[in-house]
Amino acid sequence: MRTEDLLAAIATGLWRWDSVSGAVSYDAEAARLVGLPAEATTLPEAAARACFHPADWLEVKAIVDLAVAEGTLAEARLRIVDEKGTVLRTVRTRSRPMARGGSEDGYHLLGTLQEVPDPLPGTSAAGPPVTGDWRRNREAFLLDAGRALAEAVSTAEVLRVAAGLSMPGFSPEGLAVFGVQGERISVIGHHGPRAGADHPFHDIGLSSDYPAAEVVRTGRAVYLPTPEEYRGRFPAAWSLGRPRKRRSWAFLPLIVAGRTIGAWMAGFAHPVSFSPDERSVLTTIARMLAQALSRTALQETERELADGLQRSMLPASKPDIPGLTVAARYVPTGGGLQVGGDWYDVIGLPSGRTALVIGDVQGHDVHAAGIMGQLRIAVRAYASEGHHPDAVLSRASRFLAGLAAPDGPDGRYDPRFATCLYMEVDPVAGTLDIARAGHPDPAVRLADGTMMVRPTAGGLPLGIDPDTDYPTTRVVLEPGETLLMCTDGLIETGGHDLETGWDRIRKVFERPGTLTNDPAALTNDPGTLTNDPGTLPTGALPTDGLDSDDLEALADSLVQAVHGPPSHHTTGPLADRREDDIALLLIRREAEVCLVGPGSAPVRRTAVTVAQAEPERIAGTRQQLRDMLHDWADPDQVESAVLMLSEMVTNVLVHTDGDALLVAEVSGRHGARRLRLDVADSSDELPHRRRPGELASSGRGLLLLEMLADNWGVDPRGDGKCIWYELYEAAPDGAAPSGE
Repeated sequence: MRTEDLLAAIATGLWRWDSVSGAVSYDAEAARLVGLPAEATTLPEAAARACFHPADWLEVKAIVDLAVAEGTLAEARLRIVDEKGTVLRTVRTRSRPMARGGSEDGYHLLGTLQEVPDPLPGTSAAGPPVTGDWRRNREAFLLDAGRALAEAVSTAEVLRVAAGLSMPGFSPEGLAVFGVQGERISVIGHHGPRAGADHPFHDIGLSSDYPAAEVVRTGRAVYLPTPEEYRGRFPAAWSLGRPRKRRSWAFLPLIVAGRTIGAWMAGFAHPVSFSPDERSVLTTIARMLAQALSRTALQETERELADGLQRSMLPASKPDIPGLTVAARYVPTGGGLQVGGDWYDVIGLPSGRTALVIGDVQGHDVHAAGIMGQLRIAVRAYASEGHHPDAVLSRASRFLAGLAAPDGPDGRYDPRFATCLYMEVDPVAGTLDIARAGHPDPAVRLADGTMMVRPTAGGLPLGIDPDTDYPTTRVVLEPGETLLMCTDGLIETGGHDLETGWDRIRKVFERPGTLTNDPAALTNDPGTLTNDPGTLPTGALPTDGLDSDDLEALADSLVQAVHGPPSHHTTGPLADRREDDIALLLIRREAEVCLVGPGSAPVRRTAVTVAQAEPERIAGTRQQLRDMLHDWADPDQVESAVLMLSEMVTNVLVHTDGDALLVAEVSGRHGARRLRLDVADSSDELPHRRRPGELASSGRGLLLLEMLADNWGVDPRGDGKCIWYELYEAAPDGAAPSGE
């Protein structure tokens, strides 16, 4: 007798489902059970689906997917309906997925159909309902669990989320997650009665008789609904663990991209039958847990690599420079490995001076980080040999240009350039010899809190032209002044350009240490000196908080303004809100608190040299003067001061063979200040008044000084002369000046 005839005798039919083509085949008895003529037939999936209740079809799809994942039988109940949707009968199906000709892309589902008799009045059908609130609760739970696991950013957080899962209808009483290391598995996180003690299976071999080890070996889930089944299948594990308080266990593999990375155990204090619906929930959670653990493990590995690279590439200890306080920060803000080309360094020189370096290699990847490490070592080596700043950058540029090497078998080249700011510091004299290679200029906060960007001479970025020269600019850092060196990440991150980026930094850089000039805000007790700028003793010169803690706080404030929560309120005008690494160095020249007469105020001072070969720097000197006078009461006086400055410096470059040395100083209290500006040169020829005609292009310099300056003059010197002017602050339109 054929198998089909034997099954038909007991009202059982056979059916086959091809997952690739979607074809569903029935024998004669199976066709009768689903409401078709009693003859063997093959239908497309859509026609076969029409024979079943829609809700039941969705249910059986989920059960089949679970059986495929676990390699187990798929069991379900299905309601057969006619064309009008009337339920004809209920059938039970049992099926097993089989590989489709050895292909991994699909499977055959071979199973049986058998009619289920209607339940007697007052009784219910055995087995779980196919639809209802449980399914809706399950879907809501899976959505919440998936979102929580996707948002976890560390392995510890993933384990906390897993421990807090409350499954609908069968919440586990204890959880454990096992990781694989070589031929052993170990507990990487657990929750429940043993959470505070050593887990008995903390470190076991893969060949051991333990459910988690079998799950990892086979990649198949193990369900133990009763203690008797646990003890019968795994006697050694049962005697060692003695899980007396739990009644059911589920061990599921954690699989990512076909590789088993561990196992997940859920223990229940009450008996669980592990129905298809319950196994489906557990399997889905295991998949999400595996993905979350794999993702966070990769992120933690990347962070560990990034931290190690950063620690190896930054100075080993905080420098101790007599007379100077130094603070530094490096913050990675973008990129996969959070490593890039930004760096800073502090180098002791053979002369006893100190070199400060900050730079940025093009790109934000591992290649940029590798080049940065080599370039940093090269710069340190050239500086330690005693070369001047211009020579250090010239050699570094040739070194970087020589690093270009074939990248790949096709011989393609991947050249990189780098920007760099190199500064040699003399802490005794306060002089800074600066060489710049395409890097942003430094900024200085004066003793009264005013920030000014110091224009410096510079050349092309390193690595572009090996023969580029890098002129040196000397800047004097006065006592109480703070200098900022930074990469463009601090300026341009968040959609800013150079102008708006410096404006954002100015608001933070000027705020700390900007002391009030109102005498009423100063205490009359000369015996007390506090950290509150508004409570300095009468006659004390504000020192801008000279302890190192304040400089560290300023560094943190600058980073927070660009990278922290406040940066969301200071976005720039550019559509490209790029993220970039941030590196910065702050140095402050220390000053002692000195007691002077009442009414004294900090002095703003700047000095600039304009060389004969650099007339384009006149624009930078004009901008520096505007920065010094940013809070001057009368804007017309500011424009007059800038016009006279431009005239004086231009005269030196046109009528002499030397450079122009400009010194500008603002003194006094707000509303009654004095600006004195000196321009010195090496020529001993004194200027003289001329009477230019209407069409003359020169000869009006002294006339402008007479018309616009409150005082002016020319002072002969042994090595040349100095022409100067003074302006006294006055409120516009005759109004009373502020502070009076």
